[in-house]
Amino acid sequence: MPTLELELLDVKERLLKEQADIMLRRQSTGEHSIVQSKPGKKLKIDGLSSDVYSVQVDPPSYLAAGAFAMVTPGGGALSMTFPVDHRKIKKIVFPAYDKLSADGRRVMAATSKLPGFKPTLSGRKLYEALDDTRKAGLLNIFAKSSWTALSNGRTVSSYLDKLRELRGDRFHAVVPKELREETKNSALSGVFDAVPEGLHHPPDGFTHAGSWKTPDHYGNLQLTFFSSVDGADWVADVDIDDANGLAHVFQVLRNELTNRPTNPFDIHEILIKFQRLDPGYELHV
Repeated sequence: MPTLELELLDVKERLLKEQADIMLRRQSTGEHSIVQSKPGKKLKIDGLSSDVYSVQVDPPSYLAAGAFAMVTPGGGALSMTFPVDHRKIKKIVFPAYDKLSADGRRVMAATSKLPGFKPTLSGRKLYEALDDTRKAGLLNIFAKSSWTALSNGRTVSSYLDKLRELRGDRFHAVVPKELREETKNSALSGVFDAVPEGLHHPPDGFTHAGSWKTPDHYGNLQLTFFSSVDGADWVADVDIDDANGLAHVFQVLRNELTNRPTNPFDIHEILIKFQRLDPGYELHV
């Protein structure tokens, strides 16, 4: 009888090092069975019929996902990738300050008086004082903005001056007006798309000045600009949008995503798997 060969991988294409429950459902009859994988091993599921099977996998430290497998008389093969469940993370290994990009170190060195931190902290000391969530969000955005080139050849990150505010999913940065103009110009060549700005609230003393987003299906970089009343000062709200990436990139089961807010560790998994862009830190489960 045909055999289904099944690979269960993390976003870096490594076999999962934990046992997982696998539910198979034969589509034509509804017949179902449950098997278990072995840590770090490919799985061969014997005794199947020639048919389409629904495959749902629930690894302990990753989000459960589903896929369909076609099994022919000669057998079948299926490879599934799973994003880490951020609730199961045991350790996060962040890069040392000296390993940040040149733009990242420049921005951190120029930043002080960041809300939530001692006003004297900047550079290395500020980076090391960040909690895991904000540090992860910062590195996600540094990675994405350093690989987003404008039509003039400069990257978005090269225009970032210093941080005014930092949260887990976004930051406000002081920027020159030139970044807004180059972003607008780059929309003509398809680097960005104009999008509504209403969900992004301007800081006190600033007004909306347009919002643009990269056209990636998932893991979009969004730049929302604000200008002071006299037009002398400019701030950008910089964030990465999940855009339902967990459901579409990984086929995560719907019940896993109910009432689940965007998390920077989810963005980490989307950037690595979908965009082949590594933010530079490791999630250990």
